[in-house]
Amino acid sequence: MENVDSPPGDLPRRSSRQRNAVQHAIAHAHQPLLPPEILALAQVQQPTLGIATVYRNLKILLDAGEVLAVELPGEPTRYESAHRGHHHHFHCSRCLQVFDIPGCPPQLEQFAPAGYQVERHELTLYGVCAQCAQATG
Repeated sequence: MENVDSPPGDLPRRSSRQRNAVQHAIAHAHQPLLPPEILALAQVQQPTLGIATVYRNLKILLDAGEVLAVELPGEPTRYESAHRGHHHHFHCSRCLQVFDIPGCPPQLEQFAPAGYQVERHELTLYGVCAQCAQATG
């Protein structure tokens, strides 16, 4: 069995079936995923995959810049591909899922105090997703 804790610099050269399954699950999701969700999706390719292996590979992928952590206040960390481009998130207060919002509102810099320079930003909208809204009619 390959050492999944190989240094990040070795990532392109040293892959494993487990890491490939984790990376595939994240890359093909259309929203940030919790580790148990990553596990369930990755087990389609690697049925014997365990949660500890998911966490080890998430660390490797984070260190290599392939995956980003999505942090929301009071929520466990979710993970998404680093190759999606700039976007924001919507957090459903009923089903607790987090969805990608493409694009970015224009001129967010105008909200910074005079003389401040915005280097980056994160925006999360909170509410009820379309599926939950429809279910409660």
